[in-house]
Amino acid sequence: MTFSIAARCPATGAFGIAITTSSIAVGNRCPWARAGVGAVTSQHRSDIRLGPIGLDLMARGLSAGETVRALIAASEFPDQRQVAAVDRNGEAAFFCGPRIPSLNTGHIGRGCVSTGNVIANLGVPRAIVEGYEAAQGMPFAERLLAGVDAGLAAGGETQPVMSAALLIVDREAWPLVDLRVDYQEHPLNVLRGLWKAYEPQIEHFVIQVLRPNEVKPKAKPATA
Repeated sequence: MTFSIAARCPATGAFGIAITTSSIAVGNRCPWARAGVGAVTSQHRSDIRLGPIGLDLMARGLSAGETVRALIAASEFPDQRQVAAVDRNGEAAFFCGPRIPSLNTGHIGRGCVSTGNVIANLGVPRAIVEGYEAAQGMPFAERLLAGVDAGLAAGGETQPVMSAALLIVDREAWPLVDLRVDYQEHPLNVLRGLWKAYEPQIEHFVIQVLRPNEVKPKAKPATA
């Protein structure tokens, strides 16, 4: 019930995932990323354990392809899983279990991978990658959002999507962006609005961790 894109930004080395689904709280269950290491998505009967395990494997030097194969080999129910990964070299890989009952597939682009299940047609992941790649030159977050927007326009899920998430890691151990819409109509529109509100504050939130003495107090509102 999910479609997504995971990518490595070639300009900065950041990793990011944009994802949406018809069920609740997709950002809690499906996208995983670690700075300097890679990104992993776990979809359809999502096994939350696969994300951290996959990142640990890539941190040890495994490629995206090797990581996906290792995750599937170790899974108790590999025939029901949909897994994708992108590594520090921009290599991407995915796996779609043969017992996933709905339409499902994946598509690999330049430093990115899209997967989807319960999708309206098999062209959705390709449309996501093409949307992401067509947004070249825009900020990384905007490219990821353009990807999932293109997937929705291409047919998206067979059911209305209700949750969405945007996850980006860059240089630090914590996420640079971790925005979630947990159960609302038109969650991709809401997610884009959250990004627009968050974008101007990104540097502030990094500075307050690394150099808190440089944080400037907010100006008091003018009084009449």
